[in-house]
Amino acid sequence: MGHLLRYVFEPGFFGSGPVHVALAVGTVVAITSAVVGVFTVMRGQSFAGHSLADIATTGGSGAFLVGLNQFWGYLAFGAGAAAFMEMIGIQRRRDRDVATGVVLGAALGLAALFLYLGTQYSSTTGASFTILFGSIFVLTPSTVPALIASALLALATVVALARVLLLSSLSPDIAAARGVPVRAVGLAFLMALAVSVALSAMIIGAVLSTALLIGPAATALRLARDPVRAAAAAAGIGVAAVWLGILLAYDSFYWPPAGRGWPVSFFVVTLIVGGYLVTFLRRDNRRAPQELPDAEQACSPA
Repeated sequence: MGHLLRYVFEPGFFGSGPVHVALAVGTVVAITSAVVGVFTVMRGQSFAGHSLADIATTGGSGAFLVGLNQFWGYLAFGAGAAAFMEMIGIQRRRDRDVATGVVLGAALGLAALFLYLGTQYSSTTGASFTILFGSIFVLTPSTVPALIASALLALATVVALARVLLLSSLSPDIAAARGVPVRAVGLAFLMALAVSVALSAMIIGAVLSTALLIGPAATALRLARDPVRAAAAAAGIGVAAVWLGILLAYDSFYWPPAGRGWPVSFFVVTLIVGGYLVTFLRRDNRRAPQELPDAEQACSPA
């Protein structure tokens, strides 16, 4: 048994401080991303999540350019973009996608400029890679409390609004008729989505953060249509992918050629995509698809 464990866990894994921080932060971020992701998929806002992930590149590169921690850049630009998208886009999905696309185009132009200036006027190496693909093993200790607090705030927001989010997802008109402030709820959710994207950008990078947001949620919704069960399943999938990704990335430093480890983001995304493909390939197409909850009953007490 001891020999087997040595093959799985390379020396120093359990005693490594960066590994402890990575596991703790990764767990919190994976759970938050899973819960937010389930409602993102159900509300048909996966494109908005992807766009906020790309916009996070602008925030991270801008923060690096002025000497701030990348998380604050991710968060500021994500929240600003979310507010702007909700302000110029109405509730219909087509108009919402147009508004998202306009904001995304402008943000990517700025990201290209900031990354260029950052490489020209800074001697720091690897900053662009960290912004784009993350580096969970080098999280700044002073940032960890802010990461956890932000995750808990986003999680609490979505849980508190879960019932009205579900109703407004299924039928905005019925939600408005019942007195639900649809636009305010939509804005609050987009803010939670922006926070979730900023958090996942810190551990697997801005361009890959959508994988942690959408992948586990999409996989879970293939297994359970009930939002509560889907969120629990997505959290389990996300945490497992992050933990295994951290373990494999740590072990890869000992793979030949030694000392050249593979990025955590690669392993996490590969595991998430692999899990989704397994559920896709094993799906029984002969089964009738389960129906989503009826809009009239979404806000009714259980």
